[in-house]
This record gives sequence, C-alpha cells and structure tokens, in this order.
Amino acid sequence: MKTLQIRWQRLVNQQGETCDRCGMTEAAVTAAVHQLKQALQGLGIDVTVSKEALSSAEFHEGPLESNRIWIGNKPLEQWLSATTGQSRCCAACGNADCRTLTVDGQTFEAIPVELIIRAGLMAAAELLQNSSGETCCEPEAPEPSSGGCCPAPSAAVGCGKAGGS
Repeated sequence: MKTLQIRWQRLVNQQGETCDRCGMTEAAVTAAVHQLKQALQGLGIDVTVSKEALSSAEFHEGPLESNRIWIGNKPLEQWLSATTGQSRCCAACGNADCRTLTVDGQTFEAIPVELIIRAGLMAAAELLQNSSGETCCEPEAPEPSSGGCCPAPSAAVGCGKAGGS
C-alpha cells in the first residue's frame, strides 16, 4: 500500500494554546484526512497525518511557518498554485502577522477542508502515476482500462495511449 503523508505545523505557546485560525485549520486537516482515507483506500493509498508544534521561539523566528501544510513533499500552496501572505492574528500569536493562503483570488486565514482535499487528490494522482515509474493504466491494454484512473482515451494522460504522452 502506498502512503500519502500530510504534515501540518502550527504555534503552540507555553500555555498549550494556539490561535483560532490554527484551531480551525486543525479541524479541517482532521476532516480532510478522514475523507481522503475513505476516498483513496480503494486505490491502495493510505493517508497519514503528523501534527507538529512550533515553540514560541521558533514562531517568533518565522511566524509564516505556522499553519503550514505539506502534502507529500510539497507545500499546500504549490499543489493549488496559491500564494501565501500574512495578516494580523491574535494574542496567542503575540498579535504577529500570521500566514494566509490565496487561492483563485480568495484569501484564507484558516485553511478549509475543500482545499486540503483538492491538494490531497492531486498528490494521490501523482503518487499513483509516479510509483515504480508506471501509471495506473494497464501497460498492455490497447485502450485505457475502464473504471480505473484513465477511463477514457481523452483522460489517458501519461498512459502512452490515445490522448496520453
């Protein structure tokens, strides 16, 4: 079984607190991982999550590292062709400017479930295509296999068949 690793890091201060935006993102990460596990299990992909705490000292050195998500080995913003920014946060963060994410012209302080799932599905597709240098299509099949990841010739990207490379 292949593994899709999701890693999320955020500030946890000396009182064990984090900000509201990181709290909302944590709930979104948990929900997204649950949904991705269900969706990807049939494709032979397990989804794991690690949640890492940044100390106050680490946060003050790089506040934009808080509330950051990686899926596979790429940051979330790379999967989504998003940009990062910053906006004033709250007391738990010492009123620092914390990370924001802008996708399709919309800026998010807390990362919603839908964006994590979208990036997770993109990462899973890449994981299927890149494992052992093969795609998910049957190599000897004259047409892409029905019901697989390449259900129609026009969707057979990377299969070396009609519509592919």
